[in-house]
Amino acid sequence: MKRILVTGGAGFIGSFLCERLLAENNEIICLDNFFTGSKKNIRHLLENRSFELVRHDVTQGILLEVDQIYHFACPASPVHYQYNPVKTIKTSVMGTINMLGLAKRVRARILLASTSEVYGDPKVHPQTEAYWGNVNPIGIRSCYDEGKRVAETLMMDYHRQNNVDIKIIRIFNTYGPRMALDDGRVVSNFIIQALRNEDITVYGEGNQSRSFCYVDDLVNGIISMMNREEFIGPVNLGNPNEFTILELAEKVIELTGSKSEIKYLPLPQDDPVQRQPDISLAREKLNWEPNVQLDEGLKKTIAYFDAALSDANR
Repeated sequence: MKRILVTGGAGFIGSFLCERLLAENNEIICLDNFFTGSKKNIRHLLENRSFELVRHDVTQGILLEVDQIYHFACPASPVHYQYNPVKTIKTSVMGTINMLGLAKRVRARILLASTSEVYGDPKVHPQTEAYWGNVNPIGIRSCYDEGKRVAETLMMDYHRQNNVDIKIIRIFNTYGPRMALDDGRVVSNFIIQALRNEDITVYGEGNQSRSFCYVDDLVNGIISMMNREEFIGPVNLGNPNEFTILELAEKVIELTGSKSEIKYLPLPQDDPVQRQPDISLAREKLNWEPNVQLDEGLKKTIAYFDAALSDANR
């Protein structure tokens, strides 16, 4: 049994991670300030004596005794991270410094949830971990992109200078149940619009591509990386199957039986044209690759949002 800290543990991915780690007989401390996280996501865990919920902002220090730290605290949707961009970059930078300081003090292993956004609008396709990225440092997305890039720098420098035991993962588009209704990312946006029979908003001509990883697959990769010896990363975790945004919109309309029409809007600044992970390293080092394909994952996610919208309308 390990004592494990999950920052952002009441969030979409964090809550699934807490659930899985509890099922593996660990003690979990879930840390969240509930900016984008929700108590609904972890309510079913609260009666478990091995689960502890702490309301806390990672930009402030905290003293704990733990064996492992999964550092997931940061808004990940453009809608949320652009709402307060200064707080977003403070969360990535100061929050990571605080968690690294804790890891150094108690000799815990720490895993950083970085992001495919470190590649920016990539000039290399698909993206390998060796690619340094094409990021606009003064754009409207840079509070998140550059925040995570600095967080990776901090991880490496604490490792090289202080011998902190680190792991870095770069998460590509992930979807599934427990995404917030106001998440603002493409999968949740399209599903909610389709379920409400509203126009589905596609930016640009919909030719930009993404790859979509179901949350259960991602959690498998995260835990494998944390427990892998002698490999610190970074490592891409995502589904390498690539779809255009227009293909996703059409698939959601089909699976929901919606009457929605597709509406085209101007492309936002710095929106990546292509985003697809090369997961060769994850296959080699972690023996990991995703199993849930898009149709199957979307059906589960649509069922969740359908129930969530019904609850919200009561």
